[in-house]
Amino acid sequence: MDENDRSITGFTMLAHGIFHTYELSIPIFIVIWLDAFEVSAFVLGLVVSVGYGLIGVGAIPSGRLSDTYGSRRLIVASIVGMGGGFFLLALAPNVYVLMAAIVAWGIAASVYHPAGLSLISRGAKNRGTVFAYHGVGGNIGTAFGPLLTASLLLVLDWRLVVVVLTIPAVAVVAFGSLIEFDEGTAAAADGGDGSNDERSSMELESIVDDSRLLLTAGFLLTFAAVMIYGVYYRGLLTFLPDMIGGLPRFETYEIFGREAEPAQYVYTGILMVGIFGQYAGGRITDHVRTEYAFLSSLTALGILAFTFIPSVDWGLAPFLLVCAAIGFFLYATAPIYQVVIAEYAAADVHGLSYGYAYLGMFGFGAAGAALAGSLLTYASETVLLATLGALALVGAGIVATLLVLHSENE
Repeated sequence: MDENDRSITGFTMLAHGIFHTYELSIPIFIVIWLDAFEVSAFVLGLVVSVGYGLIGVGAIPSGRLSDTYGSRRLIVASIVGMGGGFFLLALAPNVYVLMAAIVAWGIAASVYHPAGLSLISRGAKNRGTVFAYHGVGGNIGTAFGPLLTASLLLVLDWRLVVVVLTIPAVAVVAFGSLIEFDEGTAAAADGGDGSNDERSSMELESIVDDSRLLLTAGFLLTFAAVMIYGVYYRGLLTFLPDMIGGLPRFETYEIFGREAEPAQYVYTGILMVGIFGQYAGGRITDHVRTEYAFLSSLTALGILAFTFIPSVDWGLAPFLLVCAAIGFFLYATAPIYQVVIAEYAAADVHGLSYGYAYLGMFGFGAAGAALAGSLLTYASETVLLATLGALALVGAGIVATLLVLHSENE
């Protein structure tokens, strides 16, 4: 990578890490909130899905803003908003204020992915490699954020832990304000002008006009597959610590006078394996056709969902192996579909294309939290995992259709 690619990589890795530190620490707190606020998994699933859903709802205007005004300022503003919104969680006296805090966090978080991914797609020459490192940065936050959270909960009250987790955002904001890079290098190489249009493009008419550039069969099928992946992702991860905690071998125990949850560390281990999955998924897109990679990862996720509960009876080692495989493929899928999105969208509307992608991933995908909460409350873990597995296989079928259409047009 050249100096510009390295600067973009460092900035987006840190920002991505902050985003996922907050996003994936929430499931750790859910185990505590179920008791602290005396609510069911169904109610808390709805509360969390509202905040997560706003990440997707805000993605389209955020993507348009990144096309118009550039990504750096939006990313810095997003980090400030995420840190502030997350801090509000510590002040929540009841589930209503808790939802308000999660909503505030979700609004700020909605800005990051469209702006960050647009920055990479337009500014980095080695997109696949930078996407891979970007994914690694996200998974470092994804894994070590919950690990730090679980560790701090052994010695601190959950509200104080929330406050501690807002501190890293300050350092990332400072770094992002000082680092230098060119946002339009790759776009210029692809034939775009690499500049930001200063027209009044936030008007609804402008968004609709530019959206027409994305109304292709390839992009729409990719969007549908991403939406299904989002439901799987959110439906699995939101209550995963609580689900694992209810399995044999993972009972709570006491340490330092506080209850420790082994399930939280299994959950963290799954996310840590995701670091390797993110890197592998990004690198493989530099060497193989991305649709094949997307198809393979969704198929693997479908099979793994069906084997998750049965693997408990196979013994501890097989169960942990299935958990590791889920972590790997769950996060390998992310950089793969991000590159597919870039391939099926014009360079001038990459920001908007990622806005739509994250409307599917986090907006529609947020329904996975409500789905998981309802199935865990009124059915069982087995029904939830079977439903998610079926959805992943439907997504794989959509990608197979994309491959057929693409082959016919060649």
